[in-house]
This record gives sequence, structure tokens and C-alpha cells, in this order.
Amino acid sequence: MTSSTAEKLKRRAQRLFGERWFYKLGYYYLLTQPEFRNSIRRLRQMKDQHSGERCFIIGNGASLRRMDLSPLADEITFGLNRIYLIFPKLNFFPTYYVAVDKLYIQQCADEIAANVPSLKFTSYDARRWIDFGPDRIFLFSREGPRFYPDITKGIWQGSTVTYVAMQIAYHMGFDKVILIGVDHSYSTSDSPSTNLIGTGDDPDHFDPGYLKEGFHWRPPDLETREIAYRLANSSYARAGREILDATVDGQLDIFPKVEYESLFH
Repeated sequence: MTSSTAEKLKRRAQRLFGERWFYKLGYYYLLTQPEFRNSIRRLRQMKDQHSGERCFIIGNGASLRRMDLSPLADEITFGLNRIYLIFPKLNFFPTYYVAVDKLYIQQCADEIAANVPSLKFTSYDARRWIDFGPDRIFLFSREGPRFYPDITKGIWQGSTVTYVAMQIAYHMGFDKVILIGVDHSYSTSDSPSTNLIGTGDDPDHFDPGYLKEGFHWRPPDLETREIAYRLANSSYARAGREILDATVDGQLDIFPKVEYESLFH
């Protein structure tokens, strides 16, 4: 079945059953698949296992070039997408790794397998490129806007893998989540629906080769991201938890700011 045919069938099923029932049916179908069922079992075991602890979500913004990341070797960290490009400069690997965008995974699956030893969270709909294994957990992507405190029920991607990491961190019980490298600033003004091709000269990420020559990517949807971030902020606050933003000169104004160096005194 071609991708266009599958997309047409998906839209038809959504019209017939409605969004809510469409995703419920999809979820129960996936539970018949051994790899997904195993992932759900492992996610249940991970519920609140980091209660009372803090973690760092490492974005991929250009601000990482101006930071000393060595203190994070003793912290619990989440790495995202092509964070492995910075591994040669670090003395540690992220504790957890998250990638859910199919376009990214399709192009980077071999690099992820070869360079990321961390426990990996990936979207189940990208499974054709990422084989299931003991170091991988599949997630079920659903429609939003919504924050999923229990990710065994699904996650909303919110147009950014950072938001997915926030839902995972909540599920695992972290009381404090600290963002770094979430610059929320891009040089492109193209529509998020535009398909672009990298040139190998990328000013918006920590590595100029992040969007290497020939790499297919879509511009960020900052409006949807801000909706997602506000949902995360309010969900954490209601539970007596917090998300802090330690990004150097970041443009995101939703989370309380904190000086990165002050976190290690």
C-alpha cells in the first residue's frame, strides 16, 4: 500500500468514526502487536520511577555552542533528534533519547542505531525504519492539543519533540524539568508545511551540519509549539511540579527562567 493510499484510508476512517474513536480503535489494534504491547508494559513499569528527581531536556539550538555541558554528566538527561552530533565533544551520553518525527527518523535511523546507546523513545508509526529492541520503546501519537500525563495512553507531538520529552518526564515522575538549548528562534520564515532541503550551513542548531546538504526538513510551527508548552507548564504546575528554562538567551517566554550555572552550586 502506498503512503498516499494509506493517508486516504486514514482520513476516511476519521470521517466515519470521528477523531476520538479513530484513535481509540487504532490504540486497541496496536495492543495486538507484540512490540507495542511490550512497550506499554515497560512504560507502566517506568511510571513515577523518578519521583522527586530533576532532569534536563537538551534541545538542539545554537545556544549549546556557548554552554559548558560537562556538569550534565552527573544528571539525568533527555537528548533529542540529532543530538548525537555533539557526542564527540561530551564525556557522557544522555540517559534517554527521544525522536518521533517520521521525516527525521526515516533519514537518520541508521545514525541513531550506530551512535545512540541510550534508552530510546520513538513513535510507533516510524517503526518501519527503527527496529524494535531492548533499548527502544514505542509511543502512540494522538491528536491534540492535549498533554498526556500517562503516556501509556498516547502522546501529542505538539509540533516538537521537546514537548514529547516533557510528557515522558512527567510520566516518569520528575518534579523538576530544566530546558537548555530550546532557543525558540529560527532564521527561516517559511510555512511549516513547506518542504525544505538542507544546505549544510545551518545557523539555528548547535552543529552547522545539523541540516546537512540534501537533508529534508520542515520549518518549525512556533504557534503550535507555544500551545503545547503552555499545556505542559499548566499540567506540571497543577501537580506541584515545574519546568524551568535555562537556555542561554532563549526566546521562549512561557517557563520561568533560571541561570544555568546556578543549578550546580
